[in-house]
Amino acid sequence: MVKYLKVWWLFAINSFQTQLMVRWSLAIFLVGKILRFGIFTFFIVILLKKINALAGYSLDQTIFFFLTFNLIDILAQLFFREVYRFISAVVSGTFDFYLIKPINALFRSLAVGPDLLDFITLIPLMGAIIYFINRLQIAEFGGVLIYILLVAAGFIIALSFHILVLSLAILTTEIDHAIMMYRDFTSMGRMPIDIYSEPIRGILTFAIPVGIMMSFPVKSLLGLLSPELIAYAVIFSLVLFYVSLKVWNWSLKQYSSASS
Repeated sequence: MVKYLKVWWLFAINSFQTQLMVRWSLAIFLVGKILRFGIFTFFIVILLKKINALAGYSLDQTIFFFLTFNLIDILAQLFFREVYRFISAVVSGTFDFYLIKPINALFRSLAVGPDLLDFITLIPLMGAIIYFINRLQIAEFGGVLIYILLVAAGFIIALSFHILVLSLAILTTEIDHAIMMYRDFTSMGRMPIDIYSEPIRGILTFAIPVGIMMSFPVKSLLGLLSPELIAYAVIFSLVLFYVSLKVWNWSLKQYSSASS
């Protein structure tokens, strides 16, 4: 584990140094992220000033849903950015070298292209989450622990989807549409999934687990999630992760290298 952390850190530093070469681009990227976050927050505030509540949730609660969505989304982008560049490694044959190196090929394909700019935006986001936990008067330590557990489950689901996308890239040399579909579906979790009517709400909870990823952590913190659903979310994330690893290993057996 220590070895992989060192490798990840070296790649992270190299990636950040590359970004620093074009500082205006770096500044524009940061400003864009802040504006995007601020505009959507402003939209939520304006919306709830008109209707007072959204699917029964107050303004503070709705903003907390949005903050949790951003937490899981930014963590996934921070650690799994390399997925967006993986297809070039498959097409060019560079993936052949991944397979013969002493570093695990999945780790090399998934996690060695981190964007430290996401880490910079993560710091104020964590501060905002802590602020709203206090503002919502969540005093139970156990509730906060369950919230953290379900955020971790959401992160594992995101990890599993990215592994499945990598597997698809090996099998079909196609990745752009799959990763964009993932982002489109997860973006539906910016708001509580309760705003959607059935059967869409059920699909987003049990078929496409956006609700488990994005809404369950907040609902558990607000005391709106049963112990059965909490257990279901954790088990589902672990099973999906196991399945994604099996699919990855199977896709490696189907891989035809550039030299074959």
